[in-house]
This record gives sequence, structure tokens and C-alpha cells, in this order.
Amino acid sequence: MLSASIGADAVVARRDRLGALRLARLRLLALGRIEVHGNVRVERGVRIAVAPGARVVLEDGCLLGEGCRIEAAGGTVRVGRGARLGSRSLLVSLAGIDVGADCSVGEWAVIADHEPTYEDPERPTRLQPVRAEPVRLGDGARIGAHAALTAGATVPPGAVIGSYETRAPVSAT
Repeated sequence: MLSASIGADAVVARRDRLGALRLARLRLLALGRIEVHGNVRVERGVRIAVAPGARVVLEDGCLLGEGCRIEAAGGTVRVGRGARLGSRSLLVSLAGIDVGADCSVGEWAVIADHEPTYEDPERPTRLQPVRAEPVRLGDGARIGAHAALTAGATVPPGAVIGSYETRAPVSAT
């Protein structure tokens, strides 16, 4: 059994009566590309951008913390049952991001399924090709505040990624 999250890694829902209105607004702006299954809590300042051909799936009981952002330019972003995204956390998808059930993503954490390849040292980074691979977080995984997961990262169920850690395609242990 995992210990309870403490400090900056804790993601605690605030009492809020406007969450349902915020969710309805996000769904309206996304033109039907956000699927909601059950009760989803949305705090102030949450932004979700979903490009044509991409989609966002929010499962029952998930929490989108204050100011968190989900940007789906491609693939599917799925936030599992009971998962909690901390305030100002960021999920950016080109290939797909799967946040398992009961996961906790800390404040200011970044999960991006793409990164530049740095194939040509003479070309600026912004002109380099991009490598995109899905990112998967197993059920009950905990991602600390300010942590970063990049293309192809896989976090096993129940694993903990500490604050300020960076994980690439190698599986976390």
C-alpha cells in the first residue's frame, strides 16, 4: 500500500460549485472531441485544446486541477478513473497519453509524447524532426511536482517518479 501524497505532490480537490459549468464550457469549445464518462471535477483556469482528429477522454472521478492544460494535437489523451492532475500540470499529445486509474500527477509536471530528435547538430532545434511515441502511466502511479515524462515513457502501476525527475523511453523502476 502506498503512503498518502504529501507536500507539493499532493493533489487535493477544492470545494467548488462551478466545476460542472466549466466542464460544459470546455466540451462546447472542443466541438465534441472531449468524451466525459461520469463525474469529472474541473477547477478554475483549466484549458483543453483538441485538434481535429484527436480526442480527450475523461473517466469518472478524475480531477483537473487549477490551471492545468491538456493539448491534444493528435492521438488520444485518456485520464483514467479517479486520476488527479495537479495545478498547472501540462499534457501535450501528438501520439497519445494514457494516465491510468488513480494516478496522481503533481503540480507543474509535464507529460509530452514527443521530443526533437537532434539528428543534425547544424540545424536549429525548432527545425529538427520530432519523434512521437505514446506515454503510458500505470494505475496508481504517482508523478511528483515539476517532473517531466517524454516520448515513449512508460511508468509501471504503483511506481513513483520523484519531483524534478525526467523520464524518457526507459521504463521507470
